[in-house]
Amino acid sequence: MENPVVEIPALIHHLTQSSPTLQQKTLEQFFTSDASFVHPFCRVPSFEGSRWWILKVFQWYKIMSPRIKMDIHSIAFDEDHLKLYVQMSQVFSIWIVPFHVASVTLTTVLDLTTDSKKASSSANGARPLYYISKQEDLYQTSEFAKFILPHVGHWLVTSWHLIATLFCLLGVTLLWPMLWLEENGYLPGRIAQGNLAYNIDRKVSEIKKH
Repeated sequence: MENPVVEIPALIHHLTQSSPTLQQKTLEQFFTSDASFVHPFCRVPSFEGSRWWILKVFQWYKIMSPRIKMDIHSIAFDEDHLKLYVQMSQVFSIWIVPFHVASVTLTTVLDLTTDSKKASSSANGARPLYYISKQEDLYQTSEFAKFILPHVGHWLVTSWHLIATLFCLLGVTLLWPMLWLEENGYLPGRIAQGNLAYNIDRKVSEIKKH
């Protein structure tokens, strides 16, 4: 990729919505041969030839749900750290399971690299070519629960989240003396307000310089 922000939407659609042949060509063109893949339900570690295993994951993805609706909502590129963040939603339906529909939202984090050998053989001038060395799909617990328990999984997890929030309130109510001890310096680990302000001002100054 010459421009990851512009090219990544088409790349994602090819991987998830195109024919198996185009799916394979896209993976082989834009992923490194030792790329890794992380998902809540599966993982491919980085090793030479791991791209072939990632291809099988995407192929199984297509077999389970041949028709996938996907929308990309936002893209952010951290060029200094070579990370691409893509926030998207998809409707995933397993055809063999009656009435299975999972409408989920996720954030995909792509680690990029520049391959000097491939870049030197390209005709794109001085601009680097970016390749994906790692893909990590991040789902909220309530989102990937939709894959396992369609229609009800989201509500079960949301209910648990609300119960946990109530537990936090009860915990603070019962153990509030610990907050008083920390506020008054009787517990270790507190950052002095002056030091905190200094650190924030220094970070802001560094950002303005760039």
